[in-house]
Amino acid sequence: MLERPRRHSGGVAGIRPVCPGHRPTGPTMPAAPRYAEVDQLDHEQMRARASAMLPDELLQSGEIIILLLKPSILFVVLSGLGTLGALGALTAGALALSEAGLLMLPRLDIALAGMGLIALRLGWGFLEWLSRVYVLTDRRVIRVRGVLRISVFEAPLRRIQHTLTMFGVLERLTGLGSIGFATAGTHTIEATWEMLPRPLEVHEVVVRTLERYR
Repeated sequence: MLERPRRHSGGVAGIRPVCPGHRPTGPTMPAAPRYAEVDQLDHEQMRARASAMLPDELLQSGEIIILLLKPSILFVVLSGLGTLGALGALTAGALALSEAGLLMLPRLDIALAGMGLIALRLGWGFLEWLSRVYVLTDRRVIRVRGVLRISVFEAPLRRIQHTLTMFGVLERLTGLGSIGFATAGTHTIEATWEMLPRPLEVHEVVVRTLERYR
């Protein structure tokens, strides 16, 4: 896995604010990357979307949402690719044994059972995709995930020690990437935004936000 670490200092820099009427007090920086311009809505629209996607009362009053993201829809397949491959191989093997007369089961039943198991795994992957939300505000980094049990990671921007972009084999093949966050006092990645499209552009927005608001 390739990693591109970024360490941050406490300098004052800015990105273009999301909230209408908000004006940064620090020096003017170049406009945020195209990712922010395309995907960021105005403050009220972003709050409305976040309220529908996040647990109740997770966002604080007056908190400005800078990024509101989900993994790529390819997460549904890639997250369970090993299981899907095993189910496909098992189904193919059972069909071959049935054809050779070594397994006394109808081939149609075997095929339907295999497709049913694959559909269940894809359905679970879709539920996992639905449950995952990544949020960057002017105060915190947030990651929400979990189908049966919701897990929420949140850390104030001032505690983020460094970030890095990570590219696994499947992510490199599909143009995706992940962003990891480590907080002060730790030497490991505590939270990851997984399988994001345009990860380098997202990471640049994260870096600018940390420099501006931390």
